[in-house]
Parts: sequence; structure tokens; C-alpha cells
Amino acid sequence: MVLYVDDILLATNDIGMLHETKRFPSRNFEMKDLGDASFVLGIQIHQDQSRGILGLSQRIYIKKVLKRFDMQKCKSEDTPVAKGDKFSLKQCPKGNLKIQEMQKIPYASAVGSLMYAQVCMRLDIAYKVGVLDRYLSNPGMNH
Repeated sequence: MVLYVDDILLATNDIGMLHETKRFPSRNFEMKDLGDASFVLGIQIHQDQSRGILGLSQRIYIKKVLKRFDMQKCKSEDTPVAKGDKFSLKQCPKGNLKIQEMQKIPYASAVGSLMYAQVCMRLDIAYKVGVLDRYLSNPGMNH
């Protein structure tokens, strides 16, 4: 069961339990069954009941994020972070011109969008997002 504000998402392989779970809150609250879910919190749900397949995708969410930050034409590739790589504030932009240029980029919002993707489904980017998060306090990056 996933509860978010006024939406509930139920998933189970026991149809009897599903119906009982839906009946319990409907005794005290006005509820509407919207049928099979196709999206929840920016995550697309793919179902093929005949093959017993349930898939989740953030493709549409990621496309919206890329568009929001004007990066829809970027190409994906692995960005390896090797053990022992060092990151520091010394690598952040210096000088008024570079700092002003970086202030045009909503860095904290971009990192927040990546955090949401990472928490929901993209554990593979967790370390990199954590590194980016460390530099949110850099004055040249705040916006």
C-alpha cells in the first residue's frame, strides 16, 4: 500500500486481500476506485498479467526533468567515479563571471530532481547524487 496525500495505490497477488483492504477504509471515507494504475508519483506502471509481468519506469519523469533544465538533446553515458577520486570546493567556479554564469543554473533544483529519481528507482546514481549534494552550499552554485 502506497499512500500519498489523497491517493492510495494497492498491489498484491491476493485478490481477496485486495478487496478487503479496499473495503476497510471505504467504511469511513468517501473513496473512488480508479481501476488499474498506470502512473504513480511520476513512475509509469506497465502490466502484462498474462505473462505475470509488472514493470516500473521513470522515462517520462526523466524526460520532463531534462526538458526543464534544457538538456533534452543531451546524450546519456556512464560517468564513472573511481575509488579514490577527490572532489572539493576548489573545483567549483571561481571569479565573478563564472559564478554569475553558474547562478543562472538552478543547481539545487536539478540535484533535488536527481534525488527523487534515485530514491524511487535509480539506486545506481546514489553515490554521484550524494557528491553533487555536498556542494549545494557553494555560493556560486546557489539559486
